[in-house]
Amino acid sequence: MIKFSKMHGVGNDFILIDGHDYLGDYNALAKKICDRHFGIGADGLMISKESINADIKMIYINSDGSTGEMCGNGIRCFSKFVYKNRLVLKDEFSIETLAGIKKVKLFIEDAEVVKIKVSMGEVIDESKLIPIDYSGKTFYDKEIKILDKTFRLSFVLSGVPHAVIFLEKLDKEILLKYGPEIEKNEIFTNNTNVNFVEVIGRNQMKIDTWERGAGNTLACGTGAVACVYVANKLGFIDNEVNVSLPGGELSIILDFENNEIYMYGPASTIAEGVYNNTEG
Repeated sequence: MIKFSKMHGVGNDFILIDGHDYLGDYNALAKKICDRHFGIGADGLMISKESINADIKMIYINSDGSTGEMCGNGIRCFSKFVYKNRLVLKDEFSIETLAGIKKVKLFIEDAEVVKIKVSMGEVIDESKLIPIDYSGKTFYDKEIKILDKTFRLSFVLSGVPHAVIFLEKLDKEILLKYGPEIEKNEIFTNNTNVNFVEVIGRNQMKIDTWERGAGNTLACGTGAVACVYVANKLGFIDNEVNVSLPGGELSIILDFENNEIYMYGPASTIAEGVYNNTEG
């Protein structure tokens, strides 16, 4: 039996467990526990572990059992989880991830965490430093043919790889048809998340995402960061942007002076309980 919390960050949902409560195969566990028919159901599994480099360590596994470097919505849920369970005893702390150490600040009202600020670090766009088979310096606004359609696509690393495509209007049929094909396109050497973006104004955009290893989700925090960064680079938006996602809204601030990007958003607890980790 494994104690768990189920949480969501603007609709992106996760199962969170204390690493002391389960020491088995986390990748296999993620496939079982995240199954929406035979498990609890979630986009991914997060496990808290002790860290020698930060206040705590976050392990993230996608619902298909693959390991993820980081998750923007997930790290907010993780922050609230470890604070509530007294695994971390302060409202500003550092989290070790496979995408580096991230700093978070909790905003607390009446002993409840209502919002989390995450320092997301830098977005990397140099082709030689990101998982793409491309000889140019960067990959911005390039034509790429997928099945019967040609897209203009940009590709960056915001902790995890993200393809960014701008549309005049978001279209779910386009996302579901082409998202899986783009995710596994051979040019992306470690597969990629795929974000379709509709720019509303200089400080507003809408995003729908096909996530690597999870499919179409209600929100993607690292995707929001990537989309805002790319849109700013292409001159579409300003430095402070409100991002509308199917599951809710996030605020993204680009601080180029300090080479930092900040994400503000909520994290909500859905349920707590115990998972019967047995077959049948």
